[in-house]
Amino acid sequence: MSGIKKLAGQTLWYGLSSIAARLINYLLTPYLTYKLTSDIYGEQSLIYSFIPFMNVVFTYGMETAFFRFSNNKDKQEVYNTTSISLIVSTIFFCILLVLFKNPIAETLQLNAHPEYISLAAAIIGIDALCGIPFAKLRQENKPLKFAFTKIAGILVVVFSTYFFISVCPNIIANNPNHWIAKYYYPEWSVGYILIANLIQNIFVLLLLSKEFLGFKWKFNRDLWKEIMLYSLPLIIVGFGGMINEVFDRIMLGWWAPVASVKEAKVEVGIYSACYKLSILISLAVQAFRMGAEPFFFKQSQESNAPRVYARVMKLFVITLCFMFLLVALYLDVWKEFIRNPKMWVGLKVVPILLLANMFLGIYYNLSVWYKLGNKTMAGAWITLIGAAITIGINWLFIPYFSYMACAWATFACYGSMMVISFIWGQKEYPIPYAWKKLLAYILIVTSFFLIQKGLLYFYNPFWFEFVTGSILLLVFTRFILLVEKKEFQKLPLIGKYIS
Repeated sequence: MSGIKKLAGQTLWYGLSSIAARLINYLLTPYLTYKLTSDIYGEQSLIYSFIPFMNVVFTYGMETAFFRFSNNKDKQEVYNTTSISLIVSTIFFCILLVLFKNPIAETLQLNAHPEYISLAAAIIGIDALCGIPFAKLRQENKPLKFAFTKIAGILVVVFSTYFFISVCPNIIANNPNHWIAKYYYPEWSVGYILIANLIQNIFVLLLLSKEFLGFKWKFNRDLWKEIMLYSLPLIIVGFGGMINEVFDRIMLGWWAPVASVKEAKVEVGIYSACYKLSILISLAVQAFRMGAEPFFFKQSQESNAPRVYARVMKLFVITLCFMFLLVALYLDVWKEFIRNPKMWVGLKVVPILLLANMFLGIYYNLSVWYKLGNKTMAGAWITLIGAAITIGINWLFIPYFSYMACAWATFACYGSMMVISFIWGQKEYPIPYAWKKLLAYILIVTSFFLIQKGLLYFYNPFWFEFVTGSILLLVFTRFILLVEKKEFQKLPLIGKYIS
């Protein structure tokens, strides 16, 4: 179990720091859903659906390539080449975004605010420059600085957002002649959220200045070509992944069955807010990705690597099952996370999205086969299939079912990617996954949710939902402890408490 213990340690430091950062950031959701109207929240969701797309283009798989080539090449040379490549490309891409800000804003239905695209370009550019320094911290096992930088950056954006959205309007309301009143525009709330994000990224880059400036202007052209051959398919993987993850908001804005652009933005706002309630599974997947990528590459040198990967998958799926139940069985508690009750109409998408994100997490776990085997083009094809499913279902059904179509498209997309990757991966790099058992666990937790829904159909006070949810959660906990007793006894820290 030494391999799993090592992954647990990496996930604890790198994953949990990222979880803490994202959790703090998620706390902005109740605040923003309270402060912003549904259509303005939808407007913010649209620009923040565009940013992840551009993050993929700006970084073009360099972080994964950095881990891959640092294992068998000169680390400093890899750092020099990847850093120079990103600096040059970031400048180029930022210029392009600014030049084409008007048509981009029109496509996103943000015609009145093309300046949002310029702000987004600055945010994306600085974020791209931070990618390799963060990867270097992980590669050199410097978890304290990694964690501090991540969390400090999120605290900055939280305080900056609060300052712009709450403090400034209060100052102006109490003193209309205050100097802030000359520069503050209340209708520009999404712009101030973007400025807060920009302040955060500048602050993070300053904290990473030692790592960022730690490269030398020595560019290895041959190494760069080798890196690009490996990383370019990852652009397709990443871009397809963003289509699957956030493009549905943009399509919902285009095709929602409503009479006006403003009403479409309301639909986007409802869906985006409810999507945030898959927070626990999203955070677990994020933690796993942060710890797993460097771990998988290092573990691949060991003779027992496939067995370790199988054990990791089992523990990961069990964790996701618990998180599914924690959200799905207590949905009336979690809905208070959204402070605008008008948005609660979209809560029916949450269980679907929880399962979808569970499939996504399993897919990330399965992706070890093509990353280790230098077959990143296989990952690109799988992601493109998922993207085609996402676009196809949304195109066909959004005009009739609005955001429900988005939720089911996400479910179908990630489920298909998971199944394809498993079947293909077992042929290329066989790993002894206990897939029948894991499938049974997923079916059991889904059945528990449906059982509770059936009971609540006849009797639905809050206390009854809480009691039934707790009973079902305890039953599943007891079941897992009985079935996986030997596995849990081998785990670090908690194993000694399981008799």
